[in-house]
Amino acid sequence: MTRSEVSLRDAVVEDALFLAEVWAGGLARGDVADQVAHLEVLVKTVTQTPVERLVVAEVAGEPAGAVLLRVAPVSPINPDLVVQAVALQVLVRFRRTGVGRRLLAAAADFADAHGVASVVTAAAATSREGNRFMARLGLAPAAVVRGAPAHQLRAKIDAQEPERRRGRAELRAQALVARRNRQRRAAERQSGTGSGTGSGSEPGSGSIAGPEA
Repeated sequence: MTRSEVSLRDAVVEDALFLAEVWAGGLARGDVADQVAHLEVLVKTVTQTPVERLVVAEVAGEPAGAVLLRVAPVSPINPDLVVQAVALQVLVRFRRTGVGRRLLAAAADFADAHGVASVVTAAAATSREGNRFMARLGLAPAAVVRGAPAHQLRAKIDAQEPERRRGRAELRAQALVARRNRQRRAAERQSGTGSGTGSGSEPGSGSIAGPEA
Protein backbone atom coordinates (compact mmCIF):
# COMPACT_ATOMS: atom_id res chain seq x y z
CA MET A 1 0.00 0.00 0.00
CA THR A 2 1.25 3.46 -0.86
CA ARG A 3 1.87 5.88 1.98
CA SER A 4 -1.05 8.12 2.90
CA GLU A 5 -1.49 10.66 5.63
CA VAL A 6 -2.01 9.01 9.02
CA SER A 7 -4.40 10.71 11.42
CA LEU A 8 -5.02 9.95 15.08
CA ARG A 9 -8.15 10.24 17.19
CA ASP A 10 -9.61 8.96 20.44
CA ALA A 11 -11.53 5.71 20.19
CA VAL A 12 -15.31 5.74 20.43
CA VAL A 13 -17.71 2.94 21.30
CA GLU A 14 -18.40 2.34 17.61
CA ASP A 15 -14.74 1.30 17.19
CA ALA A 16 -15.27 -1.85 19.27
CA LEU A 17 -15.66 -4.12 16.23
CA PHE A 18 -12.48 -2.73 14.65
CA LEU A 19 -10.62 -3.16 17.95
CA ALA A 20 -11.77 -6.78 18.09
CA GLU A 21 -10.18 -7.25 14.66
CA VAL A 22 -6.88 -5.45 15.25
CA TRP A 23 -6.44 -6.98 18.74
CA ALA A 24 -7.73 -10.42 17.82
CA GLY A 25 -4.52 -12.17 18.86
CA GLY A 26 -4.58 -10.73 22.37
CA LEU A 27 -8.23 -11.02 23.37
CA ALA A 28 -9.76 -13.73 25.51
CA ARG A 29 -11.05 -16.63 23.46
CA GLY A 30 -14.78 -16.61 22.89
CA ASP A 31 -17.57 -15.34 20.74
CA VAL A 32 -16.86 -12.17 18.78
CA ALA A 33 -19.99 -10.59 20.20
CA ASP A 34 -18.64 -11.09 23.73
CA GLN A 35 -15.28 -9.59 22.73
CA VAL A 36 -16.99 -6.55 21.20
CA ALA A 37 -19.12 -6.08 24.31
CA HIS A 38 -16.00 -6.19 26.48
CA LEU A 39 -14.24 -3.62 24.27
CA GLU A 40 -17.24 -1.30 24.35
CA VAL A 41 -16.95 -1.26 28.14
CA LEU A 42 -13.20 -0.67 27.86
CA VAL A 43 -13.69 2.35 25.59
CA LYS A 44 -16.24 3.85 27.97
CA THR A 45 -13.95 3.24 30.97
CA VAL A 46 -10.90 4.80 29.32
CA THR A 47 -12.77 7.98 28.43
CA GLN A 48 -13.58 8.52 32.12
CA THR A 49 -9.99 8.75 33.37
CA PRO A 50 -7.34 11.34 32.43
CA VAL A 51 -4.46 8.88 32.85
CA GLU A 52 -5.61 6.59 30.04
CA ARG A 53 -6.19 7.12 26.35
CA LEU A 54 -7.22 4.69 23.62
CA VAL A 55 -5.88 5.96 20.30
CA VAL A 56 -7.05 4.86 16.86
CA ALA A 57 -4.93 5.58 13.79
CA GLU A 58 -6.62 6.06 10.44
CA VAL A 59 -5.26 6.01 6.90
CA ALA A 60 -7.44 7.82 4.37
CA GLY A 61 -10.29 7.69 6.87
CA GLU A 62 -10.05 3.91 7.46
CA PRO A 63 -9.09 2.55 10.92
CA ALA A 64 -5.63 1.02 10.62
CA GLY A 65 -4.16 0.58 14.09
CA ALA A 66 -4.68 1.21 17.77
CA VAL A 67 -2.89 1.48 21.10
CA LEU A 68 -4.03 1.82 24.71
CA LEU A 69 -1.98 4.37 26.68
CA ARG A 70 -1.82 4.28 30.46
CA VAL A 71 0.12 6.19 33.11
CA ALA A 72 1.07 3.61 35.72
CA PRO A 73 3.87 2.67 38.16
CA VAL A 74 6.79 0.68 36.82
CA SER A 75 5.76 -2.17 39.13
CA PRO A 76 4.08 -2.75 42.50
CA ILE A 77 7.47 -2.26 44.18
CA ASN A 78 8.63 0.67 42.04
CA PRO A 79 6.28 3.69 42.17
CA ASP A 80 8.06 5.62 39.41
CA LEU A 81 5.54 6.40 36.67
CA VAL A 82 5.81 5.35 33.03
CA VAL A 83 3.45 5.45 30.09
CA GLN A 84 2.48 1.93 29.07
CA ALA A 85 1.71 1.57 25.37
CA VAL A 86 -0.49 -1.52 25.59
CA ALA A 87 -1.54 -3.64 22.61
CA LEU A 88 0.16 -1.55 19.94
CA GLN A 89 -1.17 -3.20 16.78
CA VAL A 90 -1.50 -2.30 13.11
CA LEU A 91 -3.58 -4.22 10.57
CA VAL A 92 -1.36 -6.17 8.19
CA ARG A 93 -2.45 -4.25 5.09
CA PHE A 94 -1.43 -0.94 6.71
CA ARG A 95 2.00 -1.94 7.96
CA ARG A 96 5.06 -0.05 6.70
CA THR A 97 2.94 3.04 6.13
CA GLY A 98 3.96 4.96 9.25
CA VAL A 99 0.99 3.95 11.42
CA GLY A 100 3.08 2.34 14.15
CA ARG A 101 5.37 5.35 14.39
CA ARG A 102 2.43 7.72 14.73
CA LEU A 103 0.94 5.62 17.52
CA LEU A 104 4.23 5.63 19.41
CA ALA A 105 4.53 9.37 18.83
CA ALA A 106 1.14 9.65 20.53
CA ALA A 107 2.59 7.68 23.44
CA ALA A 108 5.51 10.12 23.70
CA ASP A 109 3.13 13.09 23.60
CA PHE A 110 0.99 11.48 26.31
CA ALA A 111 4.09 11.05 28.47
CA ASP A 112 5.06 14.69 28.00
CA ALA A 113 1.55 15.84 28.88
CA HIS A 114 1.70 13.95 32.17
CA GLY A 115 5.30 14.77 33.03
CA VAL A 116 6.39 11.15 32.68
CA ALA A 117 9.93 10.38 31.58
CA SER A 118 9.60 6.98 29.91
CA VAL A 119 7.39 4.98 27.56
CA VAL A 120 7.28 1.18 27.74
CA THR A 121 5.66 -1.26 25.37
CA ALA A 122 5.90 -4.92 24.40
CA ALA A 123 5.93 -7.16 21.36
CA ALA A 124 5.49 -10.91 21.18
CA ALA A 125 8.78 -12.75 21.53
CA THR A 126 8.01 -14.53 18.24
CA SER A 127 7.39 -11.27 16.34
CA ARG A 128 10.74 -10.55 14.72
CA GLU A 129 9.29 -7.69 12.68
CA GLY A 130 7.67 -6.08 15.73
CA ASN A 131 10.80 -6.29 17.84
CA ARG A 132 12.98 -4.91 15.05
CA PHE A 133 10.56 -2.03 14.58
CA MET A 134 10.74 -1.11 18.25
CA ALA A 135 14.51 -1.46 18.35
CA ARG A 136 14.86 0.97 15.43
CA LEU A 137 12.94 3.53 17.49
CA GLY A 138 15.28 3.14 20.47
CA LEU A 139 13.03 0.96 22.62
CA ALA A 140 15.53 -1.30 24.36
CA PRO A 141 14.65 -4.62 26.07
CA ALA A 142 13.78 -3.98 29.72
CA ALA A 143 12.43 -7.35 30.85
CA VAL A 144 11.43 -10.80 29.65
CA VAL A 145 7.93 -11.92 30.60
CA ARG A 146 7.50 -15.68 30.81
CA GLY A 147 4.39 -17.73 31.47
CA ALA A 148 3.17 -21.30 31.86
CA PRO A 149 0.01 -23.06 33.07
CA ALA A 150 0.16 -23.54 36.84
CA HIS A 151 -0.08 -27.33 36.66
CA GLN A 152 2.86 -27.50 34.26
CA LEU A 153 4.91 -25.25 36.52
CA ARG A 154 4.14 -27.46 39.53
CA ALA A 155 5.07 -30.60 37.58
CA LYS A 156 8.43 -29.09 36.55
CA ILE A 157 9.17 -27.99 40.11
CA ASP A 158 8.30 -31.40 41.54
CA ALA A 159 10.43 -33.14 38.91
CA GLN A 160 13.47 -31.09 39.94
CA GLU A 161 13.01 -31.48 43.68
CA PRO A 162 15.18 -33.96 45.65
CA GLU A 163 13.77 -37.49 45.92
CA ARG A 164 12.53 -37.00 49.50
CA ARG A 165 10.54 -33.92 48.56
CA ARG A 166 9.10 -35.66 45.52
CA GLY A 167 7.95 -38.46 47.80
CA ARG A 168 6.17 -35.96 50.01
CA ALA A 169 4.50 -34.43 46.98
CA GLU A 170 3.27 -37.86 45.90
CA LEU A 171 1.88 -38.50 49.38
CA ARG A 172 0.04 -35.18 49.29
CA ALA A 173 -1.44 -36.07 45.92
CA GLN A 174 -2.52 -39.49 47.18
CA ALA A 175 -4.06 -37.94 50.27
CA LEU A 176 -5.99 -35.48 48.12
CA VAL A 177 -7.35 -38.28 45.93
CA ALA A 178 -8.34 -40.30 49.00
CA ARG A 179 -10.10 -37.35 50.57
CA ARG A 180 -12.07 -36.67 47.41
CA ASN A 181 -13.04 -40.33 47.14
CA ARG A 182 -14.35 -40.34 50.71
CA GLN A 183 -16.30 -37.15 50.14
CA ARG A 184 -17.84 -38.61 46.99
CA ARG A 185 -18.88 -41.83 48.74
CA ALA A 186 -20.30 -39.87 51.66
CA ALA A 187 -22.39 -37.81 49.26
CA GLU A 188 -23.61 -40.98 47.54
CA ARG A 189 -24.63 -42.57 50.87
CA GLN A 190 -26.46 -39.39 51.89
CA SER A 191 -28.41 -39.35 48.62
CA GLY A 192 -29.16 -43.07 48.85
CA THR A 193 -27.31 -43.91 45.65
CA GLY A 194 -24.16 -45.30 47.25
CA SER A 195 -23.55 -49.02 47.46
CA GLY A 196 -22.46 -48.97 51.10
CA THR A 197 -25.70 -48.13 52.92
CA GLY A 198 -25.15 -50.62 55.73
CA SER A 199 -23.40 -49.99 59.05
CA GLY A 200 -20.22 -51.80 58.07
CA SER A 201 -17.17 -50.18 56.57
CA GLU A 202 -16.70 -50.04 52.82
CA PRO A 203 -14.26 -52.42 51.14
CA GLY A 204 -10.83 -50.92 50.94
CA SER A 205 -11.58 -47.99 53.26
CA GLY A 206 -8.74 -48.88 55.59
CA SER A 207 -6.12 -48.79 52.87
CA ILE A 208 -7.40 -45.51 51.45
CA ALA A 209 -7.19 -43.81 54.82
CA GLY A 210 -3.49 -44.62 55.11
CA PRO A 211 -1.98 -41.40 53.67
CA GLU A 212 -4.15 -39.31 55.97
CA ALA A 213 -2.79 -40.94 59.12
